[in-house]
Amino acid sequence: MSEETEKEAPVKKKIRLSYSENVPELLHKLNCSIAISTYQAGKLIFLTAITPNKITQIPKSYKKPMGIAIDGNRLAIATLNYVEVLKNVPELARSFPMRPGLYDSMFLPRASYYSGLLDLHDLHWTNQGLIAVNTMFSCISRIDQEYSFTPLWQPPFISELRPEDRCHLNGLAVKDGEPMYVSALGTNDYKDSWRENIATDGVVMHIPTSKIILDGLPMPHSPRVYGDDLYVLLSATGQLLIHNLITGKEKIMDLPGFVRGMCEYNEYIFIGLSQIRKGSKSFNKLPVKEKAEKAGVIIIFKPTSSIIGHLTYDEGVEEIYDVQVIPGVRVPGILSAENEIHLSSIAAPGMNYWKKERKQEKESENN
Repeated sequence: MSEETEKEAPVKKKIRLSYSENVPELLHKLNCSIAISTYQAGKLIFLTAITPNKITQIPKSYKKPMGIAIDGNRLAIATLNYVEVLKNVPELARSFPMRPGLYDSMFLPRASYYSGLLDLHDLHWTNQGLIAVNTMFSCISRIDQEYSFTPLWQPPFISELRPEDRCHLNGLAVKDGEPMYVSALGTNDYKDSWRENIATDGVVMHIPTSKIILDGLPMPHSPRVYGDDLYVLLSATGQLLIHNLITGKEKIMDLPGFVRGMCEYNEYIFIGLSQIRKGSKSFNKLPVKEKAEKAGVIIIFKPTSSIIGHLTYDEGVEEIYDVQVIPGVRVPGILSAENEIHLSSIAAPGMNYWKKERKQEKESENN
């Protein structure tokens, strides 16, 4: 598959995306869509290939969207001060009144958990419920209807939970439904201490034992367990670290930019790229600065450890936080709680309806 020829996907509001010509064919063959969050642009965006030769973008506005959690038909998105949980109802997708027959899925809001300003980062469905990295309070938290958050774990070097972002806890890896590894940009115990040496003081910790297993890392993000390997993105240097959990052997792969957000699907790894944050004195000193020119998504073929495709934002999107794959979905629709159209949807066991407006009901009766 070649990635030399560029095609352009037109979208509204000056969010322009280009991509290598093999990407639509790949997503179409995999029968999946990509979900990305960009807090800078305030969007959750679905990237999908309705046909094998074109990428379509489906954006939805949120305030500071960050971590995305997908589990079967459930999707959760962490935002500025709440977590929204949505459920895919394919039956309602096919009969969506505004565009019937277009979508093969429809994510509808089912719950909003008002967390307050926690600066939530990675988000996962686990055996313990919906779990988030609570960056502001330096802990792993459960998110539900009981509290703003329920602390589940904190690094042993954090003496107390206070809204001070002491170590910039950010990434979470889950294995067999259990929180297993977490990444942080530092290990000190005072407010914003991680900012002092962001390119050298990063760590990955094993949650069950609270031990640091990797240290001296340049801004680790998005730890993930794939088979016997722990994958970690090294944002400050634009690299992917692959650490074998059995032998301890490591491999580092150079990537073309500031990397953050990662997901595996069918031997392919999807990784988010971001530009260096404008006006940031700390970020402008990072080694990755020279190659962090565009935001987008790169696709790696695991068996060969090679980049085989990319999607690049030429305008409108500068930073990406999370990247997730939605299996079995080719034309995803989504209605947030702020969109009143979702109030017309009725979903119950064995019953799915779009409630007609009174005017529509009278017109039906008269025909």
